[in-house]
Amino acid sequence: MKLGYQTNTWGGVVGHPAGVTSIKDGYYLTNGSTEKALEDISSVGYQGFEIFDGNLMQYENKKEEFQTLMDSLKLKLIGVYSGGNFIFDEILEEELAKIEKAASLAAEFGAEHLVVGGGALRSTGILESDYEKLGQALERVSEIAKANGLVASYHPHLGSLGESPEQVEKIAQFTSIDFCPDTAHIEAGGGDPIEFIEKYKDRIPYVHLKDLKGGDFLPLGEGEQNLQGVIEALQAMNYDGWVTVELDSYNNPKQGAEISLDFLNKFYK
Repeated sequence: MKLGYQTNTWGGVVGHPAGVTSIKDGYYLTNGSTEKALEDISSVGYQGFEIFDGNLMQYENKKEEFQTLMDSLKLKLIGVYSGGNFIFDEILEEELAKIEKAASLAAEFGAEHLVVGGGALRSTGILESDYEKLGQALERVSEIAKANGLVASYHPHLGSLGESPEQVEKIAQFTSIDFCPDTAHIEAGGGDPIEFIEKYKDRIPYVHLKDLKGGDFLPLGEGEQNLQGVIEALQAMNYDGWVTVELDSYNNPKQGAEISLDFLNKFYK
């Protein structure tokens, strides 16, 4: 099993400010130092990392610097995380162009995965047709990923059309895209991560883990999730891909990474 970590813990989850007025710049972003994040991730003992599209794009004109950093720390770029509204026809091409740029750059650095979240919630309420529009957009995302040698996955997420198990099931009818289950988001959205893994086992090429307690996201083993059951479910399906810890924020990011790796080492060492 290959173990990775998301760099967003070093700075939290925000977004590029230019994205407020320009869809093409609507990247995910964390305000922390990518260099510090990678140094900590490497020193703790992870093999790879995932990064937000906005933080990756900061190296668009500094490719050699980023490659040298990864090489010096012996870390692999697992994938890039992006997203979009995906249900509004007028802005869809702009959103896909943004994702294409991030996917292309990630591929240059040897990434394997393109993970996307999204599916906007309208101010006037969800339309049933939104699920089909999202599914159609995700098919386009899959095409972008394939063209760049990446594997695309949809990440069920709180505050999106893919929050609850019932919503994910609707989306699945309209797209062949794979899924990247995030155990904490699935449970917080009313689902059972183990049931999700068992149901979609043929569509899971990549996994996010974090723990959950009282609505708070926590390092592995610090919450109340049945993570042992999750890992056993992955082992039962002979999963041998990347498992990435993705913790939105933590007061001591390096310590959080250590806590989670200590937990994982009980099963994967």
